[in-house]
Amino acid sequence: MNKHTPIKPPASLLERANELYDFGAALRGPAQEATPVAQPASPSVAEPEAAKAPVAPVAAPAVAPVPPQPVVRPTPAQAKPRAHIDRDALRAANYIDPEGPVTGLSEEFRIVKRQLLLAARGGKGFDAIEHGERILICSANPNEGKTFCAVNLALSMATEKDNRVLLVDADFAKPSVLARLGIEGGRGLMDALADPSIDVEDLVIETDVAGLSVLPAGAQTNQDTEYLAAARTAAVLDQLTRHDPARIIIFDSPPALAASPASVLALHVGQAVMVVHADVTTDSALRDALSLLSGCENIQLLLNRAKFSPTGRKFGNYYGYGA
Repeated sequence: MNKHTPIKPPASLLERANELYDFGAALRGPAQEATPVAQPASPSVAEPEAAKAPVAPVAAPAVAPVPPQPVVRPTPAQAKPRAHIDRDALRAANYIDPEGPVTGLSEEFRIVKRQLLLAARGGKGFDAIEHGERILICSANPNEGKTFCAVNLALSMATEKDNRVLLVDADFAKPSVLARLGIEGGRGLMDALADPSIDVEDLVIETDVAGLSVLPAGAQTNQDTEYLAAARTAAVLDQLTRHDPARIIIFDSPPALAASPASVLALHVGQAVMVVHADVTTDSALRDALSLLSGCENIQLLLNRAKFSPTGRKFGNYYGYGA
């Protein structure tokens, strides 16, 4: 229909009262006879004499105008509270200081992250690899520095202008990422995997380091590998990626030769970094660990705690600080 019949707005209380009572007669005074209001005749009952008398006008009660009500609009959701990262604890444990000066350690991780970001996002002459934004940090055995490297890599990547970092504590049996950062934990990834009603984004902890958020390991269970192998894991990780396309996800996994979740996590990531403890990790242990991570096609080695550099280079001195 091209034309619409105009809709007459409903009469106000005053207009409806004026239709029933002649306010004009009341204003003109008793000199003028008021017009009687017609009453419907009943076919069976005679109209009483009193009903034939003119009906006196009745003044309607005054109706106060209703002031316009303000339009109530829903307020935007409040931002998540940001957890404070203990900078003093980081410096005491020789981690990268998010607001500190450039050091040899920070320069080393700048080089490491640049190669990983190139594979994740692509660049001139390089294509981004599938799920390259998901990076698994692993080691063959415990105490070889995987969590140290995972935290420092996350702190370094958080300074990027085009990316944000989500550091996931995936060492479900012995989680330590949050303790290293000095923040309290709570429900985490394993809770989201075990309970489909939980939105994993609600469990992400924002920190006061710009660009860095953390996802705790969550509840401990004897079925962590089975939950990781279930179809829901892929859906949860896809949700973490879709929620923020600029997000780089770093997983601190259990040691490959000490716990089975690492081999399953390798199926869900595009890149893996195998941390090798210089002069400690054996060749056979490294080979066995790499075979367990074969589900990931892009694995790089990161030499940790090396005391000697064959080239003699030492990062950090250029900025006026020792390594």
